[in-house]
Amino acid sequence: MSKYRRVTYEDRCQIYALSKGGTSQASIASVLDVSQSTVSRELRRNRGQRGYRFKQAEAKAQTRQAIRSKPRKLTSPVRREIEAKLREMRWSPEQISGWLRDQGIKLSHERIYQMIWQDKRDGGNLWRCLRRRGKRYNKRAGKNAGRGLIPNRIDISDRPAIVARKARLGDWEGDTVVSAGHKGGLLTLVERKSQLTKISKLQRSTARATQRATVRRLKPIDNFVHTITFDNGKEFAAHQDIAHALNARIFFATPYHAWERGLNENINGLIRDFFPKGTDFSTISNAEVAKVERLLNARPRKSLGFRSPQEVFVSLANS
Repeated sequence: MSKYRRVTYEDRCQIYALSKGGTSQASIASVLDVSQSTVSRELRRNRGQRGYRFKQAEAKAQTRQAIRSKPRKLTSPVRREIEAKLREMRWSPEQISGWLRDQGIKLSHERIYQMIWQDKRDGGNLWRCLRRRGKRYNKRAGKNAGRGLIPNRIDISDRPAIVARKARLGDWEGDTVVSAGHKGGLLTLVERKSQLTKISKLQRSTARATQRATVRRLKPIDNFVHTITFDNGKEFAAHQDIAHALNARIFFATPYHAWERGLNENINGLIRDFFPKGTDFSTISNAEVAKVERLLNARPRKSLGFRSPQEVFVSLANS
């Protein structure tokens, strides 16, 4: 069995050349006389947006080594990383802790919270980057609420059991985030297994506009669209046209049972971190919406083993 050792600059040159030539990770590990997990970790940690490049990989490794610290010690470089993740990426302390652990830095999310509250006591505003909870849900209406607005509605009780198990790629949840004055808003679509999110700006929250936006975002990946579970808003009244265009089955959650689309509700909450309640989406550009989508899909999730939705979706789609 190959012994563990640090990856050197020469190793990175070989990894770059061999992987570029299509050599498998197992074969690369054999050539370097290291474990396959060492090669896999090197490719995962030190790749950039354009893939793995040996000079960039070496620079990333040296930077990580520079900020590596003893467990629970908050150094200035680590603090800067945490602040950037909070302010620019809107990650939670738990997500940051998981990401740091993957970089070889042991720092608990409790310690990050302590840093945030100390910053607040010192007059800082890092605490404003934290998510706020406590949304109330309407309990007034009965189970028949919304019916009659959506023709040929199929209830979630008729949905295949495999969807609830998250056993495959291709089962989605859909909802809208309403603009100030109920003029337009955002369409949000979330894949249940990978948590990949699609966000589209709606000029008007009509059934036709929502139908077109849904098809436009999911048609390019319709091989991975088996079902969609929608909220009961009348903007989803054209669901039969969506089902036909995507060759998918459409279901509707029980009215006022938001937990049946819990992932979608959670994502909407994350979106509200960027666009607070009362935002007039007519003043928000498509580029701003696309940026939020990219940030959410690149954000590590504890439920995904601190991998990002984009990573998980691509991995499952190519398996």
